[in-house]
Amino acid sequence: MQSHLRATVAAGVYAVITGKKVAGIYDHAVGRHLRIAAECRDNWLQALDGERNAKFGGTLPELFDERDRVYVSMEIDGTTARGYDRGSASFYVAHVTGQVVQLFDHDSDTWFAFDVQLVPGEPPSADR
Repeated sequence: MQSHLRATVAAGVYAVITGKKVAGIYDHAVGRHLRIAAECRDNWLQALDGERNAKFGGTLPELFDERDRVYVSMEIDGTTARGYDRGSASFYVAHVTGQVVQLFDHDSDTWFAFDVQLVPGEPPSADR
């Protein structure tokens, strides 16, 4: 999975699992804040990667990255998300704890951590 898509998926996972609006995300792998926003209503996820000016989302479980033109699936089970990135032909799993998303990318066989910034006014998430 490409790093920009990994960060966007992490923001989407957080929005879907918590129901909170994501205003940005800190990617520990690249060591910087990324302008990625995400929001989920019912089974509809919409995200915007401001770094690439790219829309991402759709009706769960099938999501689409308009810039890369790839589909990514996302299935939720409690505080865990699992899915498949058709662009890299690989699976991922992500866990949400508080305002942190940890994502395991099977393509690179590596864990990645993301800190989520909430839209002002959103209450912080309780640890799960």
